[in-house]
Amino acid sequence: MRQEKQLLLDDIKGRIADSKAIVLASYKRLEPNASAKFRTNLANSGGSLEVVKKRVLVKAAKDAGVELDPALLQGHIAVVFANQDPVQTTKVVYQFCKENEEVMEVIGGRFEGSLCSASDVETISKLPSKDEMRAQFLGTLEAPLSQTLAVIDALLTSVMHCLENKSQPNNS
Repeated sequence: MRQEKQLLLDDIKGRIADSKAIVLASYKRLEPNASAKFRTNLANSGGSLEVVKKRVLVKAAKDAGVELDPALLQGHIAVVFANQDPVQTTKVVYQFCKENEEVMEVIGGRFEGSLCSASDVETISKLPSKDEMRAQFLGTLEAPLSQTLAVIDALLTSVMHCLENKSQPNNS
């Protein structure tokens, strides 16, 4: 194997092993401006895009311990590596697919060591992000405390109104 191909193979193998998730997509007619915007959005979400030859991808994945079925890899293949928040990265991928319907189609992925179908990846993209889940969790913790405080405040306010009404002289 030539040195350039070996370096590419090692790079892809390392990125597969290091990433939290990967999304495999088939694409057609990916225009440079759309590609640049997509890559920028991916970078903002902690991901990256790599266009890889099928043979190199299958071999690199196998070397990284991931078995890919070459029959599933139809057309030109793009690999999205999620290095930070996999859910946010898949949201960016599906947003791009929605905006460019005829350009890219997700064909599968790998999350937390398990291979996923395209429908599984779509389901993952619909999950809330880490920040959204943190906000929901904090809201769940805060709700009982704020409701208890509201009840105590209402009780104290009603007692104050009763005392105020009692202290005023009767005008009848």
